[in-house]
Amino acid sequence: MKKVIFLFITLVSFLYENKPELTVNILPQKYFVQKIVKDKYEINVMVKPGSSPHNYEPKPSQMKSLVASKVYFLAGDTSEKVWLEKFKQSAKNTLFVDTTIGIEKMEMEKHEHHEEEAKDEHKHEAKHEHEHEEEGHDHSGLDPHVWLDPILVKIQAKNIYEAMVKVDSQNSDFYKTNYEEFLKELDELDKEIKNILAPYKEKAFMVFHPSWGYFAKRYELEQISIEIEGKEAKPNELVELIEEAKKHNIKIVFVSPQFSQKSAQTISKNIGAKVVAIDPLSQNWSKDLLKTANEIANSYK
Repeated sequence: MKKVIFLFITLVSFLYENKPELTVNILPQKYFVQKIVKDKYEINVMVKPGSSPHNYEPKPSQMKSLVASKVYFLAGDTSEKVWLEKFKQSAKNTLFVDTTIGIEKMEMEKHEHHEEEAKDEHKHEAKHEHEHEEEGHDHSGLDPHVWLDPILVKIQAKNIYEAMVKVDSQNSDFYKTNYEEFLKELDELDKEIKNILAPYKEKAFMVFHPSWGYFAKRYELEQISIEIEGKEAKPNELVELIEEAKKHNIKIVFVSPQFSQKSAQTISKNIGAKVVAIDPLSQNWSKDLLKTANEIANSYK
C-alpha cells in the first residue's frame, strides 16, 4: 500500500513539474487566465500578494518560470516597462501579450487644490517629482486599473483567449468553450453589482489610492482619493478632504495593503467612517468586487 501511495505521489509530482507554464503580472490576471486555460497550465505571478506592481523585483524562481512560459500576459501598467526589455531578452521564446489592447483608458483621478495650495505644490514640484520617480508610479496620466470593471475584463478575456489559440491551436475548442463561459460569468457579475448599487447612483466613496475609477464610472459612483498624484495628502489637504467627505456624507474609507493607511485612519476618525480593507490586486477577484459593492451600499443604509 505504501508503495502505491509513493508511486501516486511521484506521478502527481512529475505531472505538476512538467505542466507547461504561463506568466501574468498581477493576481487578478491569474483569475482571468485560469478561467480560460483551467488546469492545463501552471501560472506564474510576478507581483506577489501584498506587493505593488510599482516597486516589485522578480525573484530568480519567477524569472525561471517566465523563461519557460509560453505567454506572458501584461496588465497594461506603465510600471511593467521597467522590466519589460530585460524580460524579453531573457524569455526569447515567450509571447508577450498586453491584455488591455482595445480598452480606452481614462485619466487617473487628480484631486483639485485651492490656488494657494497649487502655488505651494509648484514650489516643491522638483522634490516631489524625484520622489515620484523613485516610487515608480505611473507617469502617463492614464489609469491602469481596468481589471476592476467586469465589462472591460471581457476585452482582456478576449485577448487572453486569442493568445492561447495562437500558442496552442490544437486546444482552441477547449479555450473557446471556457472563454464563452467566462463572458457569461462576467455579465452575471456586472448585473449583480448593478443591482446592489442601483439605489446609490451619484453617491461617493473614499479610497486612499485611486484604484477604483473604472468601477466608479461603470456603476455611476464618485471616487474620492486621499492620495494626490502618488503622494500622501498634506495636513491642509487632509482638512479639505475631511470637509469633502462630510459634504458627501461618506461613511466608508477603503484602504489596500499596498499603501499607507495613516491618512485614511485620520479622515475616518474625523468623519465617523468605517475603514475597510479592499485589495484591488486580490486573486479572489469576483468576491472582492461584490464585497466592495456591498460595503458601499451598506455605508448608505
